[in-house]
Amino acid sequence: MRCAVVTPEATVLDETVDFVAVPLYDGELGIAPKHSPLIGRLGYGELRVRAAGRTRSYYVDGGFVQVVGNAITILTNRAVAAEELDAEVAEEQLRAARSRPAHTPELMAIRDRLVAQARAQKRVAARRP
Repeated sequence: MRCAVVTPEATVLDETVDFVAVPLYDGELGIAPKHSPLIGRLGYGELRVRAAGRTRSYYVDGGFVQVVGNAITILTNRAVAAEELDAEVAEEQLRAARSRPAHTPELMAIRDRLVAQARAQKRVAARRP
């Protein structure tokens, strides 16, 4: 299968893979060869890509995944290799997000999004080898 991970700034990944696990907004989805066509909304979390017996992890920041034939296209705001994440920085981001004011529905939505992003980054950073 061909997998492409694209952000507004760059193509982060474009290669042949054996398996991909994506974080959907409501759970995780595994994609193997000959998967049914689909379009899904991504959440914040860990993208795992297995190729040639090696698994690599990335933090993805929402977006969409499309599977057509043997092509997987992931469009996301941000994709960062797990080894580039720092759990301590993510913890500090989580503390900062939790301390944000949330006295209107809009501010509450922003705070909740920032908390979810920081938690996901912490999880991905903690799972890296």
